Amino acid sequence: MSADVSVRLAWPDDAARIAAVQRAHWERAYGEVVDPAELDALDTDEMAQRWAQLITAPRDARMRTLVALERATVRGFALVHPCHDPDADQVRDAEIGEFVVDAEHLGQGHGSRLLHACVDTVRADGFSRAVWWVSPADDALRAWLLDAGWAADGAHREFAGATGPLKQVRLHTTLT
Repeated sequence: MSADVSVRLAWPDDAARIAAVQRAHWERAYGEVVDPAELDALDTDEMAQRWAQLITAPRDARMRTLVALERATVRGFALVHPCHDPDADQVRDAEIGEFVVDAEHLGQGHGSRLLHACVDTVRADGFSRAVWWVSPADDALRAWLLDAGWAADGAHREFAGATGPLKQVRLHTTLT
């Protein structure tokens, strides 16, 4: 018997679970490079309110939040929107701005379903290219994306972290 799994557009009622998955991810991914006080100060209820607002009234009609579900439980989420990078064409270029699968549910197909839904969604919105900023240290994510047809485009950026800069490289894929 297979699990009841799917991906759909997020509903406002999903916001609390999205916030919980996001916070847990941030603690795992950034716990050693961000000031612990910043992570401790995160208010999951406030994060959920922001997600509910974003889901209900996105700043752009092409900004969408998708959720990966097992039965009715959110196991992951993604946010897609027009890319706002200085070298991007906001009509042509989409960005996967957030993409998180609950660590306890990795390797169960939620990420693959979510990625396919992201690509289908931005393609349906008329985008012809998608970009995704990732950590160069996340070998597993980069390998997974390279296997899925994404490639580095040479762009990189840095953010200040408590123990040094947080670096990211940009991957892209053609949607046509």
